[in-house]
Amino acid sequence: MTTRRKFLTTGALGGAAALAAPAVVRAQAPIKWRMQTYAGAALGEHVVKPAVEAFNTIAQGQMEIELFYSDQLVPTAELFQAMQAGTIDCVQSDDDSMASPTEVTVFGGYFPLALRYSLDVPALFNKYGLKQIWEEEYAAVGVKHISAGSWDPCNFSTKKPLNSLKDLEGLRVFTFPTAGRFLTQFGVVPVTLPWEDVEVALQTGELDGLAWSGITEVYTVGWANVTDYFLTNNISGAWIGHFFANMERWNAVPPHLQKLLETCFEQSHYYRQHWYWAGEADLRINGGKLKLTTIPDEEWKTVEDAAVKFWDEIAAESEVKAKVVEVIKKYNDTMVKAGPPYRF
Repeated sequence: MTTRRKFLTTGALGGAAALAAPAVVRAQAPIKWRMQTYAGAALGEHVVKPAVEAFNTIAQGQMEIELFYSDQLVPTAELFQAMQAGTIDCVQSDDDSMASPTEVTVFGGYFPLALRYSLDVPALFNKYGLKQIWEEEYAAVGVKHISAGSWDPCNFSTKKPLNSLKDLEGLRVFTFPTAGRFLTQFGVVPVTLPWEDVEVALQTGELDGLAWSGITEVYTVGWANVTDYFLTNNISGAWIGHFFANMERWNAVPPHLQKLLETCFEQSHYYRQHWYWAGEADLRINGGKLKLTTIPDEEWKTVEDAAVKFWDEIAAESEVKAKVVEVIKKYNDTMVKAGPPYRF
């Protein structure tokens, strides 16, 4: 009985102890991603770095994103190919700059005068169906479209004053592919350069100016030090940019980390909304480096009318492009009919 009693006691305790003991789990190495942004380091401090740092903190070692700035791993024009091949896991860019081989590429960056305000971008993607179109286009080429957001408007920052459309003739500017294609009809000469070379090109005279951003970016990255004038008319009220990922890499990430990526990137879109919106107004008044010029409304209407014709040219190129242009027209028609503050 004594022996049996000892057996029962030790057996019971042993069983209880075994049940209570924590399971031994082999520690897994964190998922590592490399992300490259279109932005240089100074601009990246605002447009992407806070989101990456937030994600890395909240992920608590389960996943880590290593951030690279413009052209650090590959030239911006090769970003899509590198992501598609898996050389880079994640990209922040517009479609146009990274030479995306999709039907929606032409709408990335600045599609001429399709947008008036930054809120137009999330409205078009989340309420007017552009999100689904982008997701389908990129899934077809092995890329996950994570989300779209707005950046700043597109104004000219130049070394000489622009007071009329005639002043655009022969102007050598750094701009986006589609914006450049549109502006050539007004005599603008688009120049393609690595982002980091722009400041030197402005100093040497290779460039006469930029049609790349709003005034916030011009001051933030130092271009206000090498240009003299800022044109208040813009060729688009907001830049359309995105976060993308290699589809295989995306699918390998657990659902809770996918959701965290989406959430942090959405926070990044929100941050840019107020950072640019406040900066555009404040720096016009308090910047101190650039003189403001304006082309009269009645003359600028020539550009606005040309933009609508340009939309029709793009729509004629494919069914998908026609579908996007139809959405843009419907949206703008609604905004105009709604009146202030949507359209004035």
